Amino acid sequence: MTTPFPIALVQMSMTDDPSRNLRHGLELIEQAAKQGARMICLPELFKTHYFCQQEDPACFDWAESIPGPTTQALSAAAARLKAVLITSVFERRGPGLYHNTAVVFDVDGTMCGTYRKMHIPDDPCYYEKYYFTPGDLGFKAIDTSLGRIGVLVCWDQWFPEAARLMALQGALALFYPTAIGWHPHEKSLLGERQREAWRLVQRGHAVANGIYVAAVNRTGHEKPSPDGVGLEFWGSSFIADPQGVLLADAPIDREEILLGLVDPAHLENIRRCWPFFRDRRIDAYEGLHARYLGDRR
Repeated sequence: MTTPFPIALVQMSMTDDPSRNLRHGLELIEQAAKQGARMICLPELFKTHYFCQQEDPACFDWAESIPGPTTQALSAAAARLKAVLITSVFERRGPGLYHNTAVVFDVDGTMCGTYRKMHIPDDPCYYEKYYFTPGDLGFKAIDTSLGRIGVLVCWDQWFPEAARLMALQGALALFYPTAIGWHPHEKSLLGERQREAWRLVQRGHAVANGIYVAAVNRTGHEKPSPDGVGLEFWGSSFIADPQGVLLADAPIDREEILLGLVDPAHLENIRRCWPFFRDRRIDAYEGLHARYLGDRR
């Protein structure tokens, strides 16, 4: 059983200046480390505004290879601060081939794991299928010097299968770098139920898997197109324990560094009391691999 380790989520706002966003992200990482965090997670695609609000081929120019300038800067920060960094990069894998990729750096700055976003949305102002090829690395937990973790990205949050697979591999915590918010014209009618559903499903993953869940979102109103309404990102980053208890909870409308503790002993105690893994009927789940079963006779 590993030693407890303090984690931090960096809820931040982004501008249309990637260089500024990178500098600001590094500043907030350093602040989190000074507050005692040993594992720090940034929001999804933190280096740019959320460009997926529109389909613009010029946005592909923001992608970069891994390793590349952004990962080199983050690697150096991890080594300097002696912290594990969980980050998000718009990856250019090859000509015309791009991924939404999470990269994890260990305390010595080495790259200890990557995850390419598997579930890619295509909704109004979330036109991610235009930009990102679905991930091909699978759902694989990542070993760090502090402990084994699972990293998933944003739209992955809604899929219990992804969380379960990470937990089954021994991850102590699930990290979800995120970019989610309201369409302003929907907020008054649907806003609170949308945000609460987002929080509820992830706290459910924590309970069902007996695992820590840490979701970090951006905040602020972003309008890549001056004539569009944009998206209002709802912040609300949080850390939940293996019973779904909120250990830390950020506001909607401002930047914040959230701190929490991942305690393997607490996880062990919860799983002893709620032994879901013991009672799973792995012999009786045939059909979970199917797209849909309602049309079978």
